[in-house]
Amino acid sequence: MHVDKVSTSHEDYLEAMVMLGGSQDVAVRGVDVAEKMGVSKASVNKAVTVLKEKGYVTQPYYGDITLTAEGDAYGHKVLDRHRALTTFLNKALGIDAETAEEEACMMEHAISDESFEKWMAFINQLDL
Repeated sequence: MHVDKVSTSHEDYLEAMVMLGGSQDVAVRGVDVAEKMGVSKASVNKAVTVLKEKGYVTQPYYGDITLTAEGDAYGHKVLDRHRALTTFLNKALGIDAETAEEEACMMEHAISDESFEKWMAFINQLDL
């Protein structure tokens, strides 16, 4: 799958949509995305415009937001990275849960796919 990378902020929107249960078959409301992310509905609308242009979401005029197959895969990828990094920081390194959550959010966007895959192979040997 070729992924057309988007900004860190837009990755967070895709991740939030997945966390809210959004998929190719289940739409999410913009107001719920705004609440989850602590942003305004206008911010969600701006992000959705970009994500629509990239082919990651669909949205009828002022309707609910649905992830495309690509958007669903991308959102899950970001969420999976977030969860793996959070678990590692918290359980393996003993970093408190709140700090681990915040730092994992920053790290999930910075690490390359190749480095993440190698890191996952390494931590899978640790049996966390």
